[in-house]
Amino acid sequence: MNLSPTAQATLLLTCYFSKASNENAKPLTNAEWGRFALWLKEKSTSPADLLGADPYALLSGWHDDRVSAERIMQLLNRGHSLALAVEKWQRAGLWVVTRSDPEYPKRLKQRLKTASPPVLFGCGNKALLNEGGLAVIGSRNASDDDLFFTQQVGAKAASEGVAIVSGGARGVDETAMLGAMQQGGFVIGIMADSLLKAATSAKWRKGLMDNNAVLISPFYPEAGFNAGNAMARNKYIYCLADSSLVIHSGKKGGTLNGAEENLKKAWVPLWIKPTTDKDAANADLVVKGGQWLETELQSLVVADLMKNEGNQMSPPKEIQADLFSMPAESGLFTEPEPEKVDSYTEHDIAHAEQQADKESLSAHIVEIEPASNPIDFYQLFIAELNRLAKDAVSVDELIEGTGLHKSQLNEWLKRAEEDGLVNKLNRPVRYQFENKK
Repeated sequence: MNLSPTAQATLLLTCYFSKASNENAKPLTNAEWGRFALWLKEKSTSPADLLGADPYALLSGWHDDRVSAERIMQLLNRGHSLALAVEKWQRAGLWVVTRSDPEYPKRLKQRLKTASPPVLFGCGNKALLNEGGLAVIGSRNASDDDLFFTQQVGAKAASEGVAIVSGGARGVDETAMLGAMQQGGFVIGIMADSLLKAATSAKWRKGLMDNNAVLISPFYPEAGFNAGNAMARNKYIYCLADSSLVIHSGKKGGTLNGAEENLKKAWVPLWIKPTTDKDAANADLVVKGGQWLETELQSLVVADLMKNEGNQMSPPKEIQADLFSMPAESGLFTEPEPEKVDSYTEHDIAHAEQQADKESLSAHIVEIEPASNPIDFYQLFIAELNRLAKDAVSVDELIEGTGLHKSQLNEWLKRAEEDGLVNKLNRPVRYQFENKK
């Protein structure tokens, strides 16, 4: 991989290079990276500058309750681990795209702003990342009828030149992707785990070799399954697409939560396949703003699902500049290309940077609240716990309901228990909010 210094610094600061338990310092989360990158920009400093002779001097003035200068230095001192990991990933056919690279999906930047992943690992045709398509979502344990319908949707999308965007998981995701791939169609898979294994899997080999498929993940390529990562991955499926189709949703779980988040954020239109399953939440999603797919399978035209008629989602806006764009978009964090320097005045560049700041900050004010008035995320969690745990709930149910990583959830549950705000019940382990009258 020909990684730029900015890409190398981003990888060092935000990525794991081995199993998490073996890391001395925890890589920065999306929100932590967003705060730190903004601070670098305000100092007219690039992440690449941190790879210089005296990075500690550059960190003078940096203060953050969760991200210490020592933690940043520990992460930067993993150059040897980065080199070994990159060599291993490259041998498996993987590549890396960071937010500073022009190939980074524009839809993610436009819809998620600084909450978009700083790094994407991938294999296959990276040009497909900016093609959009139809997101197909559904249960891992779908019925045979639903799987047949899903396979046909994939095949029809292929015949119409519409890419299928899905999560690569067993069931609906995999069936939609394979249905398209078998007909020579385009496929974009967002994997929650085991990208390295998927890159060499016979299942995806033909699509990858024919440049008709791309598999990506914002997570460590060798990571095993993790419910938190699977939940976090859902937003990327919707945000890389132009429209979405839910085949079957349970009353709880990732399919339901992802669809509800899409409706709340109004990323893309949400279509729902009718079902007679009384245990499905399909009808609930229609009540919340989705639209029934009323067309019979035989007469279904996938391109019609890409239209916004009758669906309340807002059409995608023009891609806006942000902190992490290449020179063609914002000129931040990378040196301008020599042939383009003369075409901009200092006033033009300053104005573009001010506009980028306003657009990115207005969308993510929580991430950059001044240190003198910080957001107490623990208190936000307690408010949400009050809602979710009126009746006793398990850790897995809380992960589904909050989208938190299990380690963070357990840390806050322990603190809530110590504060007398939650009761821990055993056999099985559950938590119930303690309402104090």
